[in-house]
Amino acid sequence: MAKRRFAWRGVDRQGAIQQGVLEAHTQESVIAQLKQQRIRVTRIQRQFDPPSWLQFNKPARLTARNITEFTRQLATLLQAGVPLLQSFDILDRGQSNAALKPLIRDLRSQVEGGAALNQALRQHGAFDSLYCNLVAVGELAGMLDIMLERLAHHLEKSEALRATIRSALIYPSAVLSIAVLVLVLILVFVVPAFQNIFASFGAELPWLTRGVIALSEGIAHDGLWILALIVFAVWWLRRQVQQRIRWRRTLHRQLLRLPLAGPLTRHACTARWTRTLATLFAAGVPLTEALDAVEGVTDHLLFQAATQNIQAQLIQGQALSRALDHTEGLFPPMVVQMCAIGEESGALDHMLEKTAEHYEQEVHNTVARLSTLLEPFIMVVLGVLIGGLVMALYLPIFQLGQVI
Repeated sequence: MAKRRFAWRGVDRQGAIQQGVLEAHTQESVIAQLKQQRIRVTRIQRQFDPPSWLQFNKPARLTARNITEFTRQLATLLQAGVPLLQSFDILDRGQSNAALKPLIRDLRSQVEGGAALNQALRQHGAFDSLYCNLVAVGELAGMLDIMLERLAHHLEKSEALRATIRSALIYPSAVLSIAVLVLVLILVFVVPAFQNIFASFGAELPWLTRGVIALSEGIAHDGLWILALIVFAVWWLRRQVQQRIRWRRTLHRQLLRLPLAGPLTRHACTARWTRTLATLFAAGVPLTEALDAVEGVTDHLLFQAATQNIQAQLIQGQALSRALDHTEGLFPPMVVQMCAIGEESGALDHMLEKTAEHYEQEVHNTVARLSTLLEPFIMVVLGVLIGGLVMALYLPIFQLGQVI
């Protein structure tokens, strides 16, 4: 059953009136949560959201970058000795982001009402279990500032990795999209003008010119239907891949076998996996428990299945390096060797951190090489398309000139 939103009003231990909104399955769950914060509920009412087509002013969505900025700012204030509630006040006054401001105020309200910070964070879907668990460890150990610093470092590294991968895709996608748009405009508006000129020749046109004219007529008459069919096909395939685990698993397996995308995907998943595990293990979380949070961090089904197998082997008493060696080559050999060295020396978290840095650098290098290789490839593709189109349009004119 999906969670519902409940607006509540109550009285805290000092007799002050408190109010807010919580997400829960039932009213009893809301009352139980507030009771743990020592708040006596005086009024509770379920909130009904209007249909999506009526929500003209939707609240701003929190992004990964917003969470990273919030974590870094809060860690800096706590390390400077500023109390938690005062830190929230400072962040609220200096915050211009429309998505973070209500989040900061809600967290402050819950913490002031007696809730632990990790409990307040769990009420918001923007904070995953890894984030909340590390904050809980920091609160229990009395080192919340240090744990938030590690979280901020982890999130910044993850955000930099995602930005690197995005940068490798944006440039070729933008160039090819603009090229396709220009070609379509030429086929729709320029080719028909040449077609009228060719009709006055009264001679048979070359096969390349006839093909371009047929393509132009097809786009002019059925272009919207073709575009709608392509959009529907992409939407349907994406929906099927999301709903069918077997399809996703096959797609992820084939992605690892591609010449350039395969190593890039493997290195990116390995970097995320090792960095997350290093962050958790350095915080004192046992390996078997840390792997629960590591499982979904790569968004790759093969790595998720491998993580489950590694966790099962660790429970049976196997070492992490030996368990990694039994993943059928999914993890590079260097990861296995670094984990073995870390286990022997008692510095597993340090070795995992070094491994993550190595493969993050590998991702940067792969993206740089990919960009270098894509530039001439894109130029060749554009040259063939534009050159072929120009040749098709001017070839009949050249042939007519030779006849004359």
